[in-house]
Amino acid sequence: MERPHLPLNALRAFEAAARHLSITRAAMELCVSQAAVSHQIKGLEARLGAPLFRRLPRGLALTDEGAALVPQVSAAFDRIGATLDQFLGGQFREVLTVGVVGTFATGWLLPRLAQFTLAHPGIDLRVLTNNNRVDLAGEGLDLAIRFGDGAWHGTEAIPLLSAPLAPLCAPALARGLSRPSDLAGLPLLRSYRAEEWTRWFAAAGTPCPTLRGPVFDSSPVMASAAAAGLGVALLPAALFAADLASERLVQPFALSIDAGRYWLTRLRSRPQTPAMQAFHLWLVAQTAAPDGA
Repeated sequence: MERPHLPLNALRAFEAAARHLSITRAAMELCVSQAAVSHQIKGLEARLGAPLFRRLPRGLALTDEGAALVPQVSAAFDRIGATLDQFLGGQFREVLTVGVVGTFATGWLLPRLAQFTLAHPGIDLRVLTNNNRVDLAGEGLDLAIRFGDGAWHGTEAIPLLSAPLAPLCAPALARGLSRPSDLAGLPLLRSYRAEEWTRWFAAAGTPCPTLRGPVFDSSPVMASAAAAGLGVALLPAALFAADLASERLVQPFALSIDAGRYWLTRLRSRPQTPAMQAFHLWLVAQTAAPDGA
């Protein structure tokens, strides 16, 4: 059976009345008369063949049919409004939501982000930072930049940057360090990847001391703790270049270990939009540039 044509004005009157549970307040919001709102709702009820409200002495109450319809109508108006909001100055702006592990966001992406927004004014970029634990579908992300080995179920991963880990600390702590074994006397700040210090000491040919010190789920926060003199942190030195240049942090030993790299990821089930493709190509080009790391 062919669906009845539902006038937009009637749906708007219904949605406003359902939200306020009042014909009077709906009319005030829509800048029309109470009679006009009542007429639109009655016309909608007639078309549907079902009552949407119960008229009470002091307002309205939704019927079961009205309660079933109102979330659908509200969601539809929200989607229309969101789409209209994407037009700016007569140009459609495509929203692109990207989840980014905090270290990459602060150490690499943010200093370059103006280049992307300048080159792609039609993309409304939304950046959500995380601690490398991300759910693309659950968080409504188009793309995510994360650290690891590139093996995430159902995900396409494009390699971006390698990020070897090296000890970083405050200059005052570094003065007492001449060999890797000297680290045994200091707090070794740790991430949730507990094996990283063990691997670094193995590469240095030195027994790993008992690990003590706080555990962090954010590398930028761990870097701040190291800069404050709370201990030595194992961090991707390339992404803390500004801290090293300003000597807020120093790298007492040249030795680093490869614990993974940064990847641009998306769900394989999610078709690429023009904005996703543009960001992908820009990222790959930027990270491949001589100063990309």
